Formats: sequence, structure tokens, C-alpha cells
Amino acid sequence: MHRRAAFTIIELLVVVAIIAILSTLAVSIYRKAHLSGLQTECITNLRAIGSAISLYCGDHENDFPRTAHTDESESWIYTLQPYLGNFDETRICPADPRGRERRAAHGTSYVLNEYIAVPLTDPFGRIKESFAKRNSLPSLERTIIVMTGADGLDVGVSSDHTHSRNWRDWPTVLADIQPDRFHPGPAASDHTEGAANYLFADGHVETLTAQWLKSEIDAGRNPARPPE
Repeated sequence: MHRRAAFTIIELLVVVAIIAILSTLAVSIYRKAHLSGLQTECITNLRAIGSAISLYCGDHENDFPRTAHTDESESWIYTLQPYLGNFDETRICPADPRGRERRAAHGTSYVLNEYIAVPLTDPFGRIKESFAKRNSLPSLERTIIVMTGADGLDVGVSSDHTHSRNWRDWPTVLADIQPDRFHPGPAASDHTEGAANYLFADGHVETLTAQWLKSEIDAGRNPARPPE
């Protein structure tokens, strides 16, 4: 009896294929775990910002912090600093591809919702609508106050808030925020795959899918507007 050869070509190809499949699975598992870790860090940042905003409101007659809309020196990035322990890390999302640039430019990955930061005024400067006081919101648990800024925003202090009163369609949303900050694979061209974290006025953080956000906009509803 002749000894059988250790491996035939077919057997070798099968082994190579199995190794390739296992490698792909390992990479996929690592990627998901890494993404989950970044998302958890982002949630921690937003919770810390939520606590800081609550403390700020307590010290300022329930007024929310201001933005660079009127004065860059009054941007919430600076006014919340005394209330945040690790300020330079907390204001930058760990998954922000331009995070280092924003940190160096004293900017932030997170943006305040225009509705709670900038009152709506008429041509004469008279206030027509304002949600600038925390205790005036009809529903704290349903009002989004902080979102993830779009990758395309300028890295400086001036890009610290949304223009969410102008959210008429999906492109106007994408100009302000990154609704697919966390996506398991390559980003979709229309940014509808994946999700992002959102801070609400009562301090809790929710992960909302980009597809859900787009469906709200397409239906004529603005999820950034505080509910009645």
C-alpha cells in the first residue's frame, strides 16, 4: 500500500478557502466590536455634556448655553468648560475623522440644536419664538439638544450649532449633522445607512438611525423642533 499524499490540490484549496472565510469573519467581528466601543465612548461624551448643560442651566436661571451664532466668545464650547472634567476629550467624538483638527482649532464634534440656542426673531429683532430656557420646554425627554456635527463643517468654533429651522429636505440636514456617524460597512452615498447618537434635554442619549431621521424629514416633520 502506498501512503496517500499529505494534501491534494483540491484539499489545499479548501483549506485556503476556509482560512479566508475565517479571516473575513474575524475582521468583521473586530470591526463591529471596535465600532461599538467608539459608539459607547460617544454616548459617554454626550451624557457628560448633558450633565454640564444641566449644571449650567441651574447657574443661569434655566437658560441654555449660547452658541457662536452671535458671539464666538460665548460659544457653549467655552462656557461649559468649568462643568466638564475632561474638556478636550469630551467635546470630540472618538469616531470623528476630523477630530484632531477640531481639537486643535478649539472646535467640537457636537453641535447644539438651533431651536434651543438661537431664538427666532422678526426683521425688527423682536423675538417670535424661543426655547432658550430649559424649564420652558413642554417635553424634556422628547427634545433633542445636542447632535453630531457633519464631517464637512468648518473645524473652528463657529460651527457649534445647527441651522435646524431650515431643515426642508435631506440635503439641508446633511449640511448640519452626520446621521450615519456609526455604520458597519462603507458609508452609503446618501448617508441613510447607519446611526448617530443624540442628547435629549432630560439628559438621556438615544441612538437614532439615519433612515428614521430621513423618513421624518420626508414626511414633513422636523425632529429637531421641540414638541408641543
